[in-house]
Amino acid sequence: MKKVLVIFHSLTGTSRNVAKLLCAQQGWPMAEITTVHRRAGGWGNLLCIVDSLFHLRPPIRYDGPHPADFDAVVLISPIWLMRLASPMRSFLADRRQRLPEVAVVSVMGGTGSPDAAEEVGRWIGRPVAWSTTVTAREVEDGRCAERMQALAAVLATLGESQEMARPVALPLDAPRSLA
Repeated sequence: MKKVLVIFHSLTGTSRNVAKLLCAQQGWPMAEITTVHRRAGGWGNLLCIVDSLFHLRPPIRYDGPHPADFDAVVLISPIWLMRLASPMRSFLADRRQRLPEVAVVSVMGGTGSPDAAEEVGRWIGRPVAWSTTVTAREVEDGRCAERMQALAAVLATLGESQEMARPVALPLDAPRSLA
């Protein structure tokens, strides 16, 4: 069994719920990225917009195990204005050289960024192993659970074949079998 760490940032709780689901399914540990300065209400939303527009990296806190102690990490992040949430960008900027294999789950309200995995890949200097996007509605009604199972299946096979295609991505519609 691969050692996998789930790392998330969540402003509204939706990404946290995806992380909890995945960790409950697989028994993986979870770690959270938070901003040093609280982002609540209208002012907090404005800060998120400014961060996204100008690709800023706010100061963050990360209270979790060292990602290098794992075979893979799953990064779960919201999409803000078609971009990766700025606290996740800060995390990647701080730790990009010490990350093992990376999978990305992007969480969006309705429309999001189809290239969030590419953005993560640029930060870490290599393609991600797997990526998918889920909507807030899919999280609320549980439809994302099967896609999280597919993620676990992919991560279980990492490193077993030198011919693994990268990156593996599942579309927004119904999850597909990886077999």
